[in-house]
Amino acid sequence: MTTTARQWLARVDPRLLDAAVAVALLALLLASFGRPPGPGQRPIDLAAWLLAAGLTLPYAIHRRAPWIALTLTLGSLVAFSLLHYAPYPGISVFALLFGITLHGTRKASVAAYGATIAAFLVALAAQPPGIARPADWAATLLAATVAWLAGANVRQRRARWAALEERTVLLEREREERDRAAVTTERLRIARELHDVVAHSMSVIAVQAGVGHHVIDTDVAEARRALGAIEDTSRSSLTEMRRLLGVLRESDDAASRSPAHGLGDLARLVAQTRRSGLGVTLERSGSDHNVPAGADLAAYRIVQEGLTNVLKHGGPVAHVRVECTDRVLSIEITDDGRPRRSTAAVDGAGQGLIGMRERVALFDGELTAAHRPGGGFRLSATIPYAEESK
Repeated sequence: MTTTARQWLARVDPRLLDAAVAVALLALLLASFGRPPGPGQRPIDLAAWLLAAGLTLPYAIHRRAPWIALTLTLGSLVAFSLLHYAPYPGISVFALLFGITLHGTRKASVAAYGATIAAFLVALAAQPPGIARPADWAATLLAATVAWLAGANVRQRRARWAALEERTVLLEREREERDRAAVTTERLRIARELHDVVAHSMSVIAVQAGVGHHVIDTDVAEARRALGAIEDTSRSSLTEMRRLLGVLRESDDAASRSPAHGLGDLARLVAQTRRSGLGVTLERSGSDHNVPAGADLAAYRIVQEGLTNVLKHGGPVAHVRVECTDRVLSIEITDDGRPRRSTAAVDGAGQGLIGMRERVALFDGELTAAHRPGGGFRLSATIPYAEESK
């Protein structure tokens, strides 16, 4: 059966198909009634027509009421044989056994097969002498067995196809869920990147704008310097935001994306922060040559966010210390700070601390943030990593 025919049959109501098969079986049996009766057989009369209907039409209900259909058909078969009507009816019984085996359970199919064999044995034994030859006995029992085995085989194949289709659906659903999870993870990563870029840049711009506004009438040179810092910060932020938005658009234009930041850009970050008016000291030890790109970017963002927090809440000087060992990247940012008014920042409620904790958690690292006893704030992060060649 072709795929098109199978799809067409799947759309047709099974009850209509069963009714059509039942009518076709009845027509086939009635067409055989034109044969002359053999020795000892009765000619066809009204009772034979009624029994013909009992032999074929129950097929229409074999899905909904298999035992009623089997009882009517086998009863009609035995009555037809006991009354010695000709010709001997068997095709409709084989078709019913095949249908019950195909659409029923294995237990029901075995019971139907046993009942059918018993009915055929009675029907063959009831034939007039010379009608049922040994070949007829063998052919009838063989045909019933073939019908039963064919129905069981098709049922098993359908069950396997259904299991395969269900597994395919489950695998497709799992793939879609993995894709959605990957998209969500990537969106969260980009959201963290945008937050780090925007938070740092806007903090610098706000500070410089305040300085420029304050001195614009008294110190033109200082105001010009503040505007220059705002311009540089804005351009740098726009470049990085274009890179991130390019990732979202899946652009193939590599020229529109600048390389991801890393520890090699800390000097530029410190210089930019100093132009905003915050004093920054940078102390580095160890080589970052074998630090993986992910840990490299995470370290840069942690320093950037830490300086942003000092710029907004601490000061006047931030001390940054970065140490690279063979397996661990350590970052510490401290400041002398302003008078402590609350510990809200330590609770991690701010988006900046949440983003840093998430970055560190990706590498199974640790991050601590706490007020210093003598004033100010201390941020410490450790990022374990496995070396790789950059």
